Amino acid sequence: MTYTFSVVVSANTLDHSTLGSEVETIMRRVFKLTHPKTKVDRLVESVKSDIRKYLKRERKNELPNGVDFWDFACKFGPTAETASVTHVNDLGKCISAAADQNLESVYIEILAKPGHRMKKKRSPSKRKDLP
Repeated sequence: MTYTFSVVVSANTLDHSTLGSEVETIMRRVFKLTHPKTKVDRLVESVKSDIRKYLKRERKNELPNGVDFWDFACKFGPTAETASVTHVNDLGKCISAAADQNLESVYIEILAKPGHRMKKKRSPSKRKDLP
């Protein structure tokens, strides 16, 4: 199994000191779901395991200044051209669904990008004894 990694750098980034906050890594890969000697269920679990390992490895990377967590933008589909945007938590369900549809291979693209937490607005208190 081979991995393809790309580094995307914004066009306005020229100074190497700011490169850390602008670099995003992408995993683009076609996973085969058929093999003459391996059962489909084992291949599906292997694909899910590879994705979990990649996510875990990317989450260990040092966070740039002002970033709260690593966020992931994902695409999933039978081919790169037909891949659609999906949430990272739904990748496992998508892989299982592809195996149920007897697809020979699936394309998965995962982009690691900086994430920022949003503060939740506090709702007014419903208790009458509190101001």
